[in-house]
Amino acid sequence: MSTIQIDHVSKWFGHVVAVNDVTMTIGPGITGLLGPNGAGKTTLLSMMAGFSSPAAGTVTLDGAPTWRNEGIYGKIGMVPESEAMYDFLTGRRFVLANAKLHGLPDARAAAERAIATVEMADAADRPIQTYSKGMRQRMKMAAALVHDPAVLLLDEPFNGMDPRQRFHLMDLLRRMADDGRTVLFSSHILEEVEQLATHIEVMVSGRHAASGDYRAIRRLMTDRPHRYRVRSDDDRRLAAALVADGGADSVTIDDEDSALHIQTPDFGRFTVALARLAADHKIRLHDVTPADESLESVFGYLVQS
Repeated sequence: MSTIQIDHVSKWFGHVVAVNDVTMTIGPGITGLLGPNGAGKTTLLSMMAGFSSPAAGTVTLDGAPTWRNEGIYGKIGMVPESEAMYDFLTGRRFVLANAKLHGLPDARAAAERAIATVEMADAADRPIQTYSKGMRQRMKMAAALVHDPAVLLLDEPFNGMDPRQRFHLMDLLRRMADDGRTVLFSSHILEEVEQLATHIEVMVSGRHAASGDYRAIRRLMTDRPHRYRVRSDDDRRLAAALVADGGADSVTIDDEDSALHIQTPDFGRFTVALARLAADHKIRLHDVTPADESLESVFGYLVQS
């Protein structure tokens, strides 16, 4: 099991600050790296992979610096967002070249295993220049996996993949995490992160904005009111009870949705009061759903703040 430690790291290009005093720890499991365009995600991944140096602070893998340390390349597999590949090579030769660069004792067998893992054996003898975007992504993944790394760093790995390819890659990453590997991936598609990541790190304008489970992050946002959708067997009587109790900022009856839409400043008090009021008034609750506890909502709040 391997851990990447980022300690007060900054990186700038001329007068542009790409990463500003970031500290985070990436351990075993699947971590999603989120942020709007220009937030510093790719720069951070590049420093984790040892491709660029921090201007300040340190980036280490299992205690060893990633910059100017060839030893880490045996532990790290990297899939960059850029399309920098040798298009004149076949997919098989591309992956084999990466296996040989790692000095693997049986490079051909390792290349074949990696190609099979990403389900690209049928197209392996075609030139890369004939590949679709999704096929290129999968062959880059094969090259990253060829040496069986303990750490995978993936920059927008799902770009260009069709639903079946996306499902297969998600399943592969889950299996790798179950094996104790460290997987970090960036994605602009929040649904993918919500389905896959057990932990998120959020970057906004080069700074580290949040870390952890997005539901826990949402509950820590005490400056933001919480919204709920509630269905019961008597929505109007429940709405009157909630208004009288005073624990909600607003209660709206939506006849089309057959539900109450409730906004409250204190989710802890609201959840206790809701159960008590329903019991006191003999109202059966059918469904209580947070309306703004999705990753999309949390990400939107963090970017706006």
